[in-house]
Amino acid sequence: MPVSNHIHLSEQVLIQLDASGVRHPTTAVLLNFRGFDTLLEVMVLLLALLGVLDQTKKRKPKNLSISIRLNQPYLQALLWSARVLVPMMVLVAGYLLGVGGYQPGGAFQAAAVLAAAGVLLNLSGLLPTWREPSWSLRLGFIFGLLLFLLITAMTLFLSPGLLLQYPITLAGIFILIIEAGLTLSLGLILAGFFLLLSDEVNNKKADE
Repeated sequence: MPVSNHIHLSEQVLIQLDASGVRHPTTAVLLNFRGFDTLLEVMVLLLALLGVLDQTKKRKPKNLSISIRLNQPYLQALLWSARVLVPMMVLVAGYLLGVGGYQPGGAFQAAAVLAAAGVLLNLSGLLPTWREPSWSLRLGFIFGLLLFLLITAMTLFLSPGLLLQYPITLAGIFILIIEAGLTLSLGLILAGFFLLLSDEVNNKKADE
């Protein structure tokens, strides 16, 4: 019988975990061992958002009074829920970001919670639709990617010829900085998929 030469990737990740800068294997894979994949995923999300922005330019915006939406009983409940839950969601996002280095969590999970908070604020009438995103908001969309690219360039300087090969002594802090930037940007991007188009949904409901 031939001897199996299969490489068990999970075992290799655990062997190299001490050099990754974090203690959780998923974070080590996403932001160290396969950092290029994560970088490309962020770019794909940005490209998708650009598509949504392009669609917003082609539509004719309609004004929908917040009072019209809040007169409905279920939206009054949403308003109360948003005021209670959103601060808690922000705390949960911060917790997920902080623990991502050593247990399940990290930038993508934290960003998803922040985006959900933004959607809840919009549905309750506390956050208006992003009909014309400001330049500061647009900068927020790309901030995480720019920070990721900056640290990528720094790794090339610190380790000539090697991209995203963090020095062992700096790996942890580099990953934390990247995750913080991605949490902000991905939260805005994910929320933007809803908030850039939400007035169309609300107008249809008002017409009904």
